[in-house]
Amino acid sequence: MAFVTLSLLNGLSYGLLLFMLSAGLTLIFSMMGVLNFAHASFYMLGAYFGYSVTEWLGFWPALVLAPLIVGGLGALFERFVLRRVHRFGHVAELLITFGMSYIILELVQLVWGRSSVDYRVPLALDGPLLTLFGTQFPLYRAFMMGMALLTLAALWLLLTRSRIGLVIQAALTHPDMAEALGHNVPRVFMWVFGGGCALAGLAGVMGGNAFVTEPGMAMAVGGIVFVVVVVGGIGSLAGAFLASILIGLLQTFAVGLNVSVAPILPYLLMVLVLIFRPRGLAGTRGD
Repeated sequence: MAFVTLSLLNGLSYGLLLFMLSAGLTLIFSMMGVLNFAHASFYMLGAYFGYSVTEWLGFWPALVLAPLIVGGLGALFERFVLRRVHRFGHVAELLITFGMSYIILELVQLVWGRSSVDYRVPLALDGPLLTLFGTQFPLYRAFMMGMALLTLAALWLLLTRSRIGLVIQAALTHPDMAEALGHNVPRVFMWVFGGGCALAGLAGVMGGNAFVTEPGMAMAVGGIVFVVVVVGGIGSLAGAFLASILIGLLQTFAVGLNVSVAPILPYLLMVLVLIFRPRGLAGTRGD
């Protein structure tokens, strides 16, 4: 019973972290049609900026400032790099974001080094939430779960219940009409891309100290994030949430049971979904 309960909690916490990371990628694709291969690299930047800001100001300011910095860098990347190749199609966008991921990796190694950094959980959240049969579930993981649920609620309210969400959706479906009403559509897309990167940065700030902040962290989660997006349905925020929880639970229970194929289970799930439901669990796009 203890194993099931703790594995369930650990799976939910990991799955919700995956959702925070994949939500930004889903938002960018659903609004702009851009599959950002550098998304996990912005997650890594969030962890490193979170570490640096924590060293100077503490964790709570880092939780706000680091995602804003990452979001600003993402917006600049869209404005001065990605926008210039947009007219050449999806292949050019994939290549430019793929190249950007390597540039970010090299810059991280130049600034912070090739080894992991000592990014720790804040003292206020460093301790157990509960103990079952001698095994503890960390309070910080519960905090991560709460932040992910708040992120989901905030995104839903922003996109469906606010004027900003209406402008974003209008810019996506009727860009000419949105421009005729006085909205700067390219600027809207720039801030959408920046907002998606900020979500990745927020996941990095929270995941960097729960796991390990080191130069290989982007590669470690990059593949899983794309699995989440594909399984959930490319462009579907609800699908990304369902897929994140499913994959988090699947991997956690597989690791806990010492299943030898645990690392490839998410990819097997993706293959099955592509065979039997190519649009994903909640996908609606046909292209």
